[in-house]
Amino acid sequence: MIEFLISIFVPLMFLGLIFFLLTGFPVGFALSAVGLLFGLLGMELGLFPATLFQALPLRVFGIMQNEILLAIPFFTLMGIILERSGMAEDLLETVGQVFGPLHGGLAVAVVLVGALMAATTGVVAAAVISMGLISLPIMLRYGYNRPIATGTITASGTLAQVLPPSLVLIVLADQLGVSVGDMYAGAMLPALMLIGLYLAFVIGIAIVKPQWMPPLPREARIYNEPNGSSGHRSLIVLMALATLAGYAWAQVHNQMMHRWFERIADAPADETFIMSMLVGALVALVLALANKGLRLGLISRLAERVTFVLIPPLVLIFLVLGTIFLGIATPTEGGAMGAVGALIMSLARKRLSFGLLKQALENSARLAIFVMFILIGSTVFGFTFNAADGHLWVKDLFDGLPGGQIGFLLVVNLLVFLLGFFIDFFEIAFIVVPLLLPVAKMLDINLVWFGVILAMNLQTSFLTPPFGFALFYLRSVAPRNDYLDSVTKKRVGGVTTEQIYKGSIAFVLMQVLMVGVLISYPTLITGQIEQVELADEAEVQRRLQQIPGFHGAGEAANQEPGQEQGQWGGPGMWDEPAPADGAPADGAPPVEGAPADGGAAPATPASGGGAPGAAGGGPAAPVR
Repeated sequence: MIEFLISIFVPLMFLGLIFFLLTGFPVGFALSAVGLLFGLLGMELGLFPATLFQALPLRVFGIMQNEILLAIPFFTLMGIILERSGMAEDLLETVGQVFGPLHGGLAVAVVLVGALMAATTGVVAAAVISMGLISLPIMLRYGYNRPIATGTITASGTLAQVLPPSLVLIVLADQLGVSVGDMYAGAMLPALMLIGLYLAFVIGIAIVKPQWMPPLPREARIYNEPNGSSGHRSLIVLMALATLAGYAWAQVHNQMMHRWFERIADAPADETFIMSMLVGALVALVLALANKGLRLGLISRLAERVTFVLIPPLVLIFLVLGTIFLGIATPTEGGAMGAVGALIMSLARKRLSFGLLKQALENSARLAIFVMFILIGSTVFGFTFNAADGHLWVKDLFDGLPGGQIGFLLVVNLLVFLLGFFIDFFEIAFIVVPLLLPVAKMLDINLVWFGVILAMNLQTSFLTPPFGFALFYLRSVAPRNDYLDSVTKKRVGGVTTEQIYKGSIAFVLMQVLMVGVLISYPTLITGQIEQVELADEAEVQRRLQQIPGFHGAGEAANQEPGQEQGQWGGPGMWDEPAPADGAPADGAPPVEGAPADGGAAPATPASGGGAPGAAGGGPAAPVR
């Protein structure tokens, strides 16, 4: 009986976890309970020693000391403050006015605003609820097809899952043991491709079925000029000037980075893109401020409104992502700067209050504690699971798969897609990913590639019924019954749950298509990661010689007898000079190999190229 229980120990752990989850027990506590209960059972069965859990407190303390996870409350605080300060309302109103005169213009505005909110707030609930409250009534008012309207809102809100600075990418980077900066860099191009796919779908529907996506009527356009023009021509000219400025910066970005940061390698594409976007945005802001301050009247009301509403979020994106890609800040520090930037923006809009700050801090603390408890629970579960050689059991499950890396990725993504119907992305990231990691390493899969594919796949969990959170967020704010529109004074039909589900299908298929593209073309992810290049030894020596006070090995060999090399390459400031006869001070034994006549012995290099006693692995100094 004991041997039989040992043979099915790992599958029993999974069944126990499923049982606890089905009972509605909180995930973090369910994981901990299963880990501890089966740990005790394993000790009784003699599967592992009774001292097993003595190392568990060290694992928990290791979680609490993980600085990467500090980015989660920082980014959450930034997103909540921006959402509560009315940024979504301003963006939707302004971008809606820009694209409103076109068929499908409101849907295009929703996708673009969803992308901007994803890159600044990173919170799916905030994006979906804000756009559901603001854009959905306008879409229904002017006759938009309901599944198209609801699908566009829910899918655009979930862009926060894959577009940096995404919380999902932070969690996956921590679980996979890779750099958050590399995850952000690898996810940037796929996220932009997904946004482009959404826009292409919306524009295609507007061309094929224009009656499903009518334009805004003239009376709904509120930023017209006194002469009746829309002001779009002025906006196009301003955007062209900003684009030219950004393009010009892109041409000289490498040279500027080489000069400022003394780089050897060229800048990655995502860094160049973010910096060019910042330069273009600042040029547009300067022109708009000059036009307003000098009362030149060269820029239309619409162009001025777009500039003053869009530029602050773009600057905040640079403050977060730009500093990370430039290597100035870590993701945790970037999140902290983003939170400070959000506070400043909210204060500048005169919308920051004590109540808002308290609510944002409470929600950030609640999410951080939620993540911590799940992480601690998954650590306890994984501790017992690995002690029972569960990782070998998982490895054996995938050993027989045909297709190598591609076969593994296809099966894993199918598994994650199906799990997304029933459980949240946090549970998948903390429970499933650690089990798959050893197999991915064994197959020599690039872990950044693996992580970005999983992030793209996890995005579908917000859109797949019956437990898609984005669908529930929209259901909570969409009108269920017919109502009288306050503007047109006409009766408008409500939105059914079936229409919300139906609207998500096309966007789920697009996300699955993107997963397939990323599996087929890994360079879309790995090509964006900055590759470490070995520098030429002569170039390194030349740069070292330019450092003031640095003495190379050649200069050290030509020192005068009795001159010691100190911590910074110059004469020792805190080192006691050895006597000329080779006997060290304070009665220490003579240095082995030192000549008795006080002559200089040959220089002896230490490990790492530094002399014995030279702090920091400096150049070799003669032993006196």
